[in-house]
Amino acid sequence: MNLLKKVYEARNRIKGVAVHTPLMKNDNLSEEFSAQVYLKREDLQPVRSYKLRGAYNKIVSLSEEEKAKGVVCASAGNHAQGVAYACRKLNIKATIFMPVTTPPQKTKQVKLFGKDKVEVVMKGDTFDDSFQEARRFCAEIGALFIHPFDDEKVIAGQGTIGLEILEDHPEPIDYLLVPIGGGGLAAGLITVFKELSPHTKIIGVEPAGAASMKTSIENRINTTLDQLDRFVDGAAVGRVGQQTFEICKDRLNDIILVPEGKVCTTILRLYNEEAIVVEPAGALTISALDLYKEKLKGKNVVCIVSGGNNDISRTEEIKERSLLYEGLKHYYLVQFPQRPGALKEFVNDILGEDDDITYFQFSKKNNRESGPAVVGLELRNQNDFKKIEERLRQRKFEYQYLNENGNLFTSLIS
Repeated sequence: MNLLKKVYEARNRIKGVAVHTPLMKNDNLSEEFSAQVYLKREDLQPVRSYKLRGAYNKIVSLSEEEKAKGVVCASAGNHAQGVAYACRKLNIKATIFMPVTTPPQKTKQVKLFGKDKVEVVMKGDTFDDSFQEARRFCAEIGALFIHPFDDEKVIAGQGTIGLEILEDHPEPIDYLLVPIGGGGLAAGLITVFKELSPHTKIIGVEPAGAASMKTSIENRINTTLDQLDRFVDGAAVGRVGQQTFEICKDRLNDIILVPEGKVCTTILRLYNEEAIVVEPAGALTISALDLYKEKLKGKNVVCIVSGGNNDISRTEEIKERSLLYEGLKHYYLVQFPQRPGALKEFVNDILGEDDDITYFQFSKKNNRESGPAVVGLELRNQNDFKKIEERLRQRKFEYQYLNENGNLFTSLIS
């Protein structure tokens, strides 16, 4: 049985559980990119992400014997919520392993969706740690592991998104932008579009700090990343699935890498301009539009908004990363003369009228002519940065620029 047929079967299984989410034209993005830009709103699922589709399709397909043993999964959030929701619907016990670094909002939601059917076990600092713990636990108790992406039924469940898009948009779709973590969503959409809409170009989008699919395709072998930026937690996977890699490696038309700071800018923009709340992974495809804009003019473009499980406690970090990416936030280690009026001189002579000090840490040292201060500046215009640097040199302030010094930045900025 080919995988597309399994996608059609999955659509029947998940009907009434996962919702047929809207495909919404976005006028602001369409005007900005001179294209017809549509958003597939998977953030409007009951668990606020597409992961419910694959999880439910897998679990509902289990034999009665397998269901009786219960299921186990590992997840940083969205897959866990999908499994929890499915297990409560189907009256199946689930043990869900999550990294101890998982935002509390996501842990709380898993318990809310699963209620008495779910036990949450916090193990390991990363998804990979939790994954290994979950696998060991499965072996001990004989339960079935529900993989977040490297499973045919999970892939088929995610592929149902493609059937809905083609149903809702009968005109040709030129570009489909899909976020990639482990690759389950991309593999499912490729299965549908390469057979039912082969002219559509499928563009994968990964965080720049977690380019596991792009790295693997370039190496022509599934490759584990040595380093991983975990900020875009819904798509920060150190190694993609083997099945998903085999499906994606020759069928993705391109892969775009998006800087994490640009993702943050998109999150804030969607909230402020569209009243749409997205998590970092949910903002990936919209963030990529700007990096692909010359090819999109006059085209029909669909962006998958994969999830909306954003933790409000991350707002300040999101704003900070956005400002750093946009060149509006700068940190310096400045040697201040230890005399009255030194700070006033810095404010009057170095800063422009629209610049603001947002961070200042200084400790007076006895018997020294100068003392270091960590200074954070927020600018109204990114072009003012060069003026700040020029005035620092003219006034002979000794300083180090911290934004480009990763180790020192991490050590000094709390």
